[in-house]
Amino acid sequence: MREHPGRNVVVVGAGAVGATFAYALMLDGAAEEIVLVDRNQDLARGQAMDLSQGRQFAQPVSIRVGTAADYAAADVIVITAGSAQKPGESRLDLLQRNAHIVGAVMSEITATGSQAVVVVVTNPVDLLTQVAVRAAGDERQRVFGSGTVLDSARFRGLIAEHCQVDIHNVHAYIIGEHGDSEVPAWSMSHIAGVPVWDHCADCRRCHGELRDAENRARLVQQVRDSAYHIIGYKGATNFAVGLALVRIVRSILRNERSVLTVSTVLAGEYGIRDVCLSVPCIVGRNGIERIIEGKLSQEELAGLTQSAKVLHGRLLELQSL
Repeated sequence: MREHPGRNVVVVGAGAVGATFAYALMLDGAAEEIVLVDRNQDLARGQAMDLSQGRQFAQPVSIRVGTAADYAAADVIVITAGSAQKPGESRLDLLQRNAHIVGAVMSEITATGSQAVVVVVTNPVDLLTQVAVRAAGDERQRVFGSGTVLDSARFRGLIAEHCQVDIHNVHAYIIGEHGDSEVPAWSMSHIAGVPVWDHCADCRRCHGELRDAENRARLVQQVRDSAYHIIGYKGATNFAVGLALVRIVRSILRNERSVLTVSTVLAGEYGIRDVCLSVPCIVGRNGIERIIEGKLSQEELAGLTQSAKVLHGRLLELQSL
């Protein structure tokens, strides 16, 4: 990172996700400058102008259109550029189209000598994060993906709704692929230190439904299907992912050292190597400061290993293209 870190954020891609993230970041106040970079200059200009005209109602922030030259001075670069996911299409189907886009952006970033923390959002995020990490010289600390931060939020939301408690008091994680092979880490999920299924049994509102494996599986399926439903209804997801990105970027800019399930290349953690997927990580000013190896059940560990195998297979397909 730069010797005197600031709060300059470059958003690559001014489409629905990039613009929504910029809007949410403007309202949050964590950044002092937001720069929009897009090959469609008219789109970037329109988004920047629209956002700038709302600054009176938000936190003080500079918003402007930029170019690849702005990567050099950035503190955080968020890559949202890529082809949109189509109804009925899995995230992995996007691989071939978006790998080229992310690779090209990373080439431009490294050419400027940028030391910014890079957050990859473009789907399929795990595979494209691995593309980005390799392009950056295997810097897994400084380059990582948005991963399952939103999936974990959806998971917590459904648990909170079932148990009728504040979502902020639910601690739960979705790990593995940001996609169909993702794994719910029930063994690491709790409310006020009480395992979720024990809390469910003790509250007596229901009959301990979350102690039953089938009920837990149905809840997790809702998490997995959320994005597909939204895409089916309106063509894309953007609001919740924009807020999830603010959570990640704020932790970097303010050095909050938050525990977030971002996507990173594992190097032996959980018995997995050379595959990029999501696990709980401490995220601060320099990016990923530490990977947390929580105690998983044998079933969860097997699921995580299987998720890694799925991604490894897709990575081999990418290398053969």
